[in-house]
Amino acid sequence: MFRIWAKILKGEKIIKQITYERDDKFTYSNFFEYLSDICDGLDISTPILLKTHIFNYAKFRTVKFLPRDFAEQPEFDKLVLDNITGC
Repeated sequence: MFRIWAKILKGEKIIKQITYERDDKFTYSNFFEYLSDICDGLDISTPILLKTHIFNYAKFRTVKFLPRDFAEQPEFDKLVLDNITGC
């Protein structure tokens, strides 16, 4: 089981957040699937996922997606995913 806290920030204020939970084991090969599910839950488009995003999540247990990571210009400053448990 693992949990990811996802939050959308405008400035330094959280405007929307969810906690994503799965009962299976976390795998980095499925990270895009997790990201897609999280973005569906937040009702935003899915950002472009690069290796550096996965490496940052693996090393620091957090990853930030900025407006440049989205195909469409979002109405927020960043999407942050934080590892709560697991991994």
